[in-house]
Amino acid sequence: MNTNFELLDYIIFIGYAILILSVGLWVSRDKKGHEKNAEDYFLAGKSLPWWAIGTSLIAANISAEQFIGMSGSGFALGLAIASYEWMAAITLIIVGKYFLPIFIEKGLYTIPEFVEKRYSKNLKTILAVFWIALYVFVNLASVLYLGSLALETIMGIPMIYGVMGLALFAAAYSLYGGLSAVAWTDVIQVVFLVLGGLFTTYLALDTVSDGQGVIAGLTTVYEAAPDRFSMILDKSNPEYKNLPGIGVLVGGLWVANLYYWGFNQYIIQRTLAAKSLKESQKGILLAAFLKLIIPLIVVIPGIAAYVMVNDPEIMARLGEAGLKNLPSADQADKAYPWLLQFLPTGLKGVAFAALTAAIVSSLASMLNSTSTIFTMDIYKEYINKNASDKATVNTGRISAAVALVIACIMAPLLGGIDQAFQFIQEYTGIVSPGILAVFILGLFWKKTTNKAAIIGALVSIPIAMYFKVAPKGWSSSPVFVDVPWMDQMGYSAILTAIVIIVISLAQNKGTNDEKAIPITKELFKTSPGFNIGAFVVMLILVALYSIFWK
Repeated sequence: MNTNFELLDYIIFIGYAILILSVGLWVSRDKKGHEKNAEDYFLAGKSLPWWAIGTSLIAANISAEQFIGMSGSGFALGLAIASYEWMAAITLIIVGKYFLPIFIEKGLYTIPEFVEKRYSKNLKTILAVFWIALYVFVNLASVLYLGSLALETIMGIPMIYGVMGLALFAAAYSLYGGLSAVAWTDVIQVVFLVLGGLFTTYLALDTVSDGQGVIAGLTTVYEAAPDRFSMILDKSNPEYKNLPGIGVLVGGLWVANLYYWGFNQYIIQRTLAAKSLKESQKGILLAAFLKLIIPLIVVIPGIAAYVMVNDPEIMARLGEAGLKNLPSADQADKAYPWLLQFLPTGLKGVAFAALTAAIVSSLASMLNSTSTIFTMDIYKEYINKNASDKATVNTGRISAAVALVIACIMAPLLGGIDQAFQFIQEYTGIVSPGILAVFILGLFWKKTTNKAAIIGALVSIPIAMYFKVAPKGWSSSPVFVDVPWMDQMGYSAILTAIVIIVISLAQNKGTNDEKAIPITKELFKTSPGFNIGAFVVMLILVALYSIFWK
């Protein structure tokens, strides 16, 4: 599909690229008389203000899978997919109030570093190697693949050129400048991301209503497809296996969200780079509010596309306007690229810049975090314990470059987009419940021991695999159960936690572990502003789920 870019679209896109590179390189420059040290490179000198943290969190999170995948899900099943975004908002509040105070008080660079302070160096190293492998072979490779596939679908750019172009774009500023360059350019990326998404949403809804505006468009879409606005699916819905009704609110989605937002290096790293804990919490709050509006720019357009495709009058009108390549019912992921045809000259360039911004910002964040873990948890721990700041920063740059090269080689091997999504989902869904149990108990239960944590992390894999077997043809056996994958994650996390608790009690005989974290009420005390903001977020969520419950 080619969206027929005009000269103005290319000028806008090139201008966006020059702006990002210029800002990235400008903030990366060494101040006069000051050589960049580890804190400057990996934590932006602990100088980020709240608004940079909040926007950077969203830029790191939103990528091609949101624009292409969530729009496709909006087309295929409707607003229910928005639970990923809306449940993330309340997760961010929890992370800001209960996780960040401990992480920042301990002066962490990396999440594996917390594991060493709470458990042991051995467990830290195991998880550091695991996370490096996860970021390189799963996250970086899949974002490169899905991003280049989006560019190929929209612009006709061959896959290999898309992979190389995105990789070089992200590397151009992030390898030299570190987290500072990533975070400050993310502020600009989010502006493009939101504007591009809002333009697309506006044009889609305006087209549905035949030029009557957004409100009329929303009314038309709701009346034409009321089933697409149900947040809680029942068992008769073919997508129930992916979004298991009330289990979305009380089940395994909490495992995915708490793991992702609380213990994921490339997400949590920008909160560790804040000027202060209060500044970091304000940034988290901003990200939570932004999460509430993301479905408006990625899910609603997909639902609008579904209504258009299934309305003969609208299709006739669009055919007269010369719009082609209409997505069929089994081509949901073509919905967003197809909608870009609606944008006038100039706005296509903005929308394309928004998509590229989403991809590149995620790549840059993952690169920076991969290099941070390797440098601080592997290189400085085992290769050069007395490394100078210059050697540390250079190692960070080299390791990021190596990770990017490996990811570029891996990206085209991931196969079709459905397989890539399955690849990400199944791999992280198997390991995240165990890691979450290890962290939650380590943070809040003083009796948790190192031995129990290691055994729990290892046992969590066969526990998760037990639940994975049933959908592959064993569901008729009384030994196995057949439950949605989201519920599988919830059960795996609970069973792993039970294993850790039993072993800890047997080993410690009921006494506290020597590395337990002292918990006080003062530690979790938050400002009135944070409390009010958190309450508003929860009120909005209650209202949204009440309105769109069925």
